[in-house]
Amino acid sequence: MIYETHPDNPNPRAIQKAIEALERGELIAYATDTIYGLGCDIHSKPAMERALTLKGYSKYHSLSFLCADLSDISNYAKVENRAYKMMKRCVPGPYTFILPATREVPKILLTKQKTVGIRVPDHPVCRDLLKAFGRPILSTSVTDRDGDPLLDPNEILHHWGDLISVILDSGPLDSESSTIVDCTDPDEFVIIREGKGDVSLIY
Repeated sequence: MIYETHPDNPNPRAIQKAIEALERGELIAYATDTIYGLGCDIHSKPAMERALTLKGYSKYHSLSFLCADLSDISNYAKVENRAYKMMKRCVPGPYTFILPATREVPKILLTKQKTVGIRVPDHPVCRDLLKAFGRPILSTSVTDRDGDPLLDPNEILHHWGDLISVILDSGPLDSESSTIVDCTDPDEFVIIREGKGDVSLIY
């Protein structure tokens, strides 16, 4: 259930256990450059629905996902030149970008405006996980039933051990979430939520 993996030197065996869980359509928890994330294969509709249920969200709630690097984003979002230059300054890092979605994005991840949230996190565990899995995974915070972030793997196990198959334990994390940037208007980026990350890189 819990596999220790050093934040700077991830344990390959732990990463492999998480990959196997993702391949089976199960939920995992993993460290990011902000807080612990709840993940699954974005192409597994049952897994995505279980993640929504765990979070207490309706199927209309917008969700974001992780990509391994900037080049992967273009498969799932339409990125104008100005947005690309800005994102190149910010990634990898603690930013979530709202972008017009391509047809590659599963419907469950789309907003009514046909947009999607994408992150490229700056954390070795995420990088190794995404590289080994070979496709994006869900990115939403692991919270308790009141919506407060769970920052310690043992707390995650206590609250959700019956629903999350693998927890990659990189130790306690801080409580600061990512900065969310709306890039749907290529001429005007809008900060939806200011969190971790240097917002001066956005402008």
